[in-house]
Amino acid sequence: MKKIEHSKNLRIALIGNPNTGKTTLFNRLTGLRQKVANFPGVTVTKKEGKTKLSENYTAEIVDLPGTYSIHASSSDQGAVLNMMLNARLEHKIDVVVLVADVENLKRNLLLFSQIKDFDIPIVLIINMKDQMKRKGISIDIESLSNSINTKTLLVSTKKDKNFQELKDSILDVYHEGIEKRQHESVLQKVDADYFKKLGKLSDHYSVYECWLMITQDIFPNGISEEECAAIIEFRQTSNNLKRKQQQETVHRYVEINKQLEKSYSKDRSKGSDLRALLDRIFMHKIFGYAFFFLILFVIFQLLFEWTSTPQDFIDQIFTNISSWVKQQMQPGVLRDLITDGILTGIGGVLIFIPQIAVLFLFISVLEETGYMSRVIFLMDKIMRKFGMSGKSVIPLISGTACAIPAIMATRTISNWKERLITILVTPFTTCSARLPVYGILISIIIPETKIFGLFGLQGLTLLMLYMLGFASALIAGAVLSKFIKNKQRSIFISEMPDYKIPSIKNLGINVLEKTKSFTLEAGKIILAITILLWYLGSNGPDNLKNTNTPIANESTQVYTQTNTLENSYLGMLGKTIEPAIKPLGYDWKIGIALLTSFAAREVFISSLATIYAIENKEDGATIKQKMMAEINPDTQQPRFNFSVGMSLLVFYAFAMQCMATFAVVKRETNGWFWPVTQLIGMGVIAYLSALLVFQILN
Repeated sequence: MKKIEHSKNLRIALIGNPNTGKTTLFNRLTGLRQKVANFPGVTVTKKEGKTKLSENYTAEIVDLPGTYSIHASSSDQGAVLNMMLNARLEHKIDVVVLVADVENLKRNLLLFSQIKDFDIPIVLIINMKDQMKRKGISIDIESLSNSINTKTLLVSTKKDKNFQELKDSILDVYHEGIEKRQHESVLQKVDADYFKKLGKLSDHYSVYECWLMITQDIFPNGISEEECAAIIEFRQTSNNLKRKQQQETVHRYVEINKQLEKSYSKDRSKGSDLRALLDRIFMHKIFGYAFFFLILFVIFQLLFEWTSTPQDFIDQIFTNISSWVKQQMQPGVLRDLITDGILTGIGGVLIFIPQIAVLFLFISVLEETGYMSRVIFLMDKIMRKFGMSGKSVIPLISGTACAIPAIMATRTISNWKERLITILVTPFTTCSARLPVYGILISIIIPETKIFGLFGLQGLTLLMLYMLGFASALIAGAVLSKFIKNKQRSIFISEMPDYKIPSIKNLGINVLEKTKSFTLEAGKIILAITILLWYLGSNGPDNLKNTNTPIANESTQVYTQTNTLENSYLGMLGKTIEPAIKPLGYDWKIGIALLTSFAAREVFISSLATIYAIENKEDGATIKQKMMAEINPDTQQPRFNFSVGMSLLVFYAFAMQCMATFAVVKRETNGWFWPVTQLIGMGVIAYLSALLVFQILN
C-alpha cells in the first residue's frame, strides 16, 4: 500500500452507456459542487464536480458524455476517446468509474472491455440493484469480479444513502495501481500478423491505443512526430479496417458471454410486466401520440395556472421599489439610471423565473421518468419522412429549453446531412426565451376564459404556439431535404430505460442549474441592453432637457416627456425603421424592441419596459399595465390589440432573433453560409407570416 499523501486530489472519469444512471451518480457524489465547461480543443460540453473520498483525499470528477463504444461516431463520443488517449498527459485520469445498468449488462461490458485496455485503474459499478428482483435478474458479483479481474460493486444510485464503499474502492484501485497488460489477445484473434507489426510502431502506446489512432484518426497531444507519422503511414497501407473493427467487437462479445455465463442470469417470467404494459400504451401507434399531446396540454395549462400570481408579485415588487427610489432621490441622471435602467433591467429578468423554472421542472420529470426516451422512439418514423432521423428528436425536444445546447446535441447524429438539417430547423422549436414574450402577449390579448370550466384558453394558445414551432421545424426539414441531398441514412439506436420515480434531488439540481443559467446568461444581456436603451432614449443630438417643461407641484417637481423620447437617438432609430414594420401593425417603439431582441428574444419585453419607463417617468404601473394602456394615435385603440398581438406572436414563432444561436450555428457548421441563410430565411418567413396575420385579423 502506498503512503497516503495529505490532501491528495485525484481526477476521476465517469464513463458509461446513456441511461445507466451515470449522471445521477455524478449528482449524488458532487451535489452542487459542479461546473460546466468545454473539453480542451473541442466544443463538447463536460460536467465537473468535486467530492471527498476520505480525510486525506478529494476527487475531481468528470462526467463524460454517454457512449456505447469507444469507437467514435459523433463529436461527443470523440471527446471521450480523446480524453482517454490523453489520460496520462495533461488531462490526467487517475481512476475510471464505469457505470453499467444491471438489465443491459452484456452491452455495457463491451465499453468496459474497451476502456480497461487503456491501462488505467478502473472500478465497475453495476447500477439499479433495487430493480433486480422485479426484472427476474440474479448476479454473482464475486464471480463476475473475478472473471473480469476488476473491482465490481452492485449499487442503486437512486436509493443508496451514501457511496463510501465506492469511494473506498476508488482509493484501493488507485493505490494498487495496474500492471501493464498485453492487449494482443483479442486483436490477435482478428489478425495476428497485422497487429504484431502495429505493436512495433510505438514504445509509449499500447497496440490497442495505436489501433484506435488508426481507426478513429484521433491522436494524443503528447505523441511524437515520428510515432504519429509512422501510424499514419501504416494506416495508408492497411486494408479492411471496418471488417477488423467488426471482428474485434465480435471477439469481445465472445469473451463477455463467457464471463457472464456463470455469474449472470435474467428470467423475465419471474419479473414484473408493468414496463411492457406501459410501453404498449405510451408507444402505441395511435394512443402514444394522443397521450403525448395530452401531457403537453396539461403542462401548458399548469404553466399559466402556477406562474401568473408569482409573476405579478415580482413585477409589482420592482414597480414599488422603483417608485420608492423616485421618492427618496432627487430628480436627475442617477435616479433615472437606477429606476429606468438598472431596476427595469433586473425586473425584466426576474419576472420570468417562475415560468422558466416550471417549464424546466416538467421537462426534467419527463426525462427522469424515462418517458422522453419513448417519445424519441415513437417519433423516429415521422422524422425520417422529413429528412431527419430519430436522433433528431432529441435536439428538437431539447430546443424547448434552449436552442444552443439543442444544436450542440446534434453531434450525436453521425450522418452530416441529417445533422445539418436538424441544426437549421431546431430554432423553429419554441425555446424558453420565447416564453416571456408569449406569456405577456397572451395574457394581454387572450381572455382568462375556461373551456368547459376546466381548460384555460391562454394555456391552449401557448400549446398551439409550441405545436406551430414543431410543425414548422418538420416542414422546413422536408423542404431542406429536397435541396440537401442525403444518400446515406444513419441507423437509429435508442436506449429504452426503465420507468423510474424521479429523484427529488436530481430534479432540484437540474431546475436550479438551468434557471440559474437563464438568469445569469440572459440577465447580463438584458441588463446591458436595458442600460444602453436608457442612455439612447435619454439623449439625442439636441439637449433633451430643453424639451422638458417644469411644472410646479406641492410635493415634488415632475417633468413632462412630450416629444423627448421621439427626439432621442432611440426615437430617431425607431422612426427610421417604422415604415418597414408599420404594415405589421407595429410602431417605432415595437420596432426598437424587435431590433434589440436579436441579442436575446426575451429582451423584447425589457426593451419595451425601458422605453415606457423613459416616456412616463412618474408612472408607477407595471410593464403589463403599460402595454395594455398604450394607445395607437391613428386609431385611438389599444396598440396591443388582438391583431397586433397575434402578429407579434407569429413573428416570434418563426424569427431566429437570437445572436447566441446564430453564433453556435456558425461554429457547428464551420462557416458563415448556413447561419446567414438560416437568419435571413427565418426572418423573411417571420415577416411575411406576421404581415399576413395582421392584415387578415385587422
